Amino acid sequence: MISFLLTAIKIVFLLGFLILIHEGGHFLVAKLCKVRVNEFAIGFGPTIWKKQGKETKYALRLIPLGGFVNMLGEEERSEEEGSFSKARIPKRIAIVAAGGLVNIIFGVIVYFILGASTGGYISTTVDYTMEGYAAQQVEIQNNDKIVEINDEKIRLKSDIEDILSKTKGEEIKVTVERNGELIALNLKPTEVITKSIGIYLGTQDENISSEIKSLYPDSPAEEAGLQTGDIITSIDGTDTEKDANKVVELISNSTNEQIKITINRDGEIIDFNLTPTESKAYYLGIVFLEAENNFSNNVYYGFWDTVDFSLSIVDNLKNLFTGGVSVDQFMGPVGISTVVADTQSIYEFIYLLALISLSLGATNLLPFPPLDGGKIVILLIEAIRRKPLKENIEAGIQVAGFILIIGLSLYITYNDILRIF
Repeated sequence: MISFLLTAIKIVFLLGFLILIHEGGHFLVAKLCKVRVNEFAIGFGPTIWKKQGKETKYALRLIPLGGFVNMLGEEERSEEEGSFSKARIPKRIAIVAAGGLVNIIFGVIVYFILGASTGGYISTTVDYTMEGYAAQQVEIQNNDKIVEINDEKIRLKSDIEDILSKTKGEEIKVTVERNGELIALNLKPTEVITKSIGIYLGTQDENISSEIKSLYPDSPAEEAGLQTGDIITSIDGTDTEKDANKVVELISNSTNEQIKITINRDGEIIDFNLTPTESKAYYLGIVFLEAENNFSNNVYYGFWDTVDFSLSIVDNLKNLFTGGVSVDQFMGPVGISTVVADTQSIYEFIYLLALISLSLGATNLLPFPPLDGGKIVILLIEAIRRKPLKENIEAGIQVAGFILIIGLSLYITYNDILRIF
């Protein structure tokens, strides 16, 4: 019971806080632009608390899954002083964009603070090179610092991994700093073929073990009938019940066309024969030194890690339109609630708060009605035409967009529920 209450408090606080700062952004910028706000509400449904200010009614509603700022002249155009529809277009755009921007700024700042305060970053300075890999073959040395690859600046270890994933094994130019001198080396990354059946065994924080924590959609494991909670006891006859690393190693290095997986499911021993998928990856064969844990390093790596994190959110949204990311991978309130419930520490909770805030802000600014980004597009059309769209046309666009958003939300919620059960 206590666990349920704590989970409920965490979910309500996270959703309520993000909605508060989002709607607060709209509210504050509207006030700065001298636009009258009739009501500022958090939540939907029946009102459980309200207070009438000099100009604005403040309300807290029962369902904490949204909120709104009701401005004079927003839904129906008005010629009254302080009307949203009478404000200049740059002011209206600023008001509409403020909610999403506040979420983005909050997420970025919190993520940076977390990163800069915890440290533990891996540098781009070589600790040692691995036998038989490309780096050793071109005589990259200990304490060399990777500064560029193909003339792209390297700041984080993840920059190297991103570039290598795009090279497809083609020759690259690696520039290292050695004793203050820049040295350019041409090499072909080492190709490594790995096998996978599409299972996730967890992390140290999640008590990594041979128990399956989750399965990837449409993976060999899911198609064969493996389930979350199954304990992998052996692979091709080799005992793995107490060794998660052995599970990964045996699957990755298997030379068999099919792999025999034996699992324990609630005391029942079941065998599965799976055909793993193969993937190619490319490596330099370098183990990097851990960055010294000091203020300047933590700020430096924290800053660039935050930039990388923010750009990954934008890339994921781009991939949604190009087909690189499926709608099936999106998560709604139900899915978010399950992730929030699984957080075990304040750090995890705050990290998730930053992640969702940034995602919420970026998504809300997509140019699609009735999102704020769609409203901005309509305002830009008004600026180009030098007159507003007819009210019935604008209302029709908003309603059509709203219906599509509701349909998408229901589909995402359905997928969230399927993942739980």
